[in-house]
Amino acid sequence: MSNKGIRIENLSKCFGKGDAAVFALKDVTMQVSPGEVVGLIGPSGSGKSTLLKCLGAVVDPTAGRMLLDDQVIYDNGWQVRDLSALRRDKIGFVFQSPYLIPFLDATDNVALLPMLAGVPNEEARRRALELLTALDVQHRAKAMPSQLSGGEQQRIAIARGLVNQPPVILADEPTAPLDSVRAMAVIRILNTMAQRFNTAVIVVTHDEKIIPTFKRIYHIRDGVTHEEKGEGREPT
Repeated sequence: MSNKGIRIENLSKCFGKGDAAVFALKDVTMQVSPGEVVGLIGPSGSGKSTLLKCLGAVVDPTAGRMLLDDQVIYDNGWQVRDLSALRRDKIGFVFQSPYLIPFLDATDNVALLPMLAGVPNEEARRRALELLTALDVQHRAKAMPSQLSGGEQQRIAIARGLVNQPPVILADEPTAPLDSVRAMAVIRILNTMAQRFNTAVIVVTHDEKIIPTFKRIYHIRDGVTHEEKGEGREPT
């Protein structure tokens, strides 16, 4: 069985030791295939953020195994020497707030990541413009973040997450600040981009509007996950 996309096996995260030990994650196992968008839902304090931070190589798990694009990246310890390069090249992040750099235009906000990875500036900007075109915001290529609407800013953020063609995108409440129409537009875009770029996408959300669009959902409570089939409705 191929492990393309992202797979985690028996992942645990414990804070503290001895009597003070608290397990934020307990033996979590999940897999998201290339081109698939899955939902991760659960109440506040359930472990969603901790799981996302472990998947994003921001927090060290305590035990378990993680594979990304057929590569073992964690096996009871990190198997990758440079975690910042792993995050830059293999993991795309989309947050609730776009976090665009205010003094860079839309194109350079997207092109910055490949530039940091050593891609020549001209090629990085070409890639960025290609994605802005795919996301239908090419006409805003030279606009500064302050000149963009909330929906446009989130599209730029999605382009930035995709620009290094990572095998996985972690989206943390990407529709929270948006109204229903824009929220559905973002989910439609994530589905289209996942299939176009063969990217596995995990969406952490409380947003009741978008939950019916997922074909698969992982529920998390008290650090334990269970999977269920979603409705898989077309985002309208």
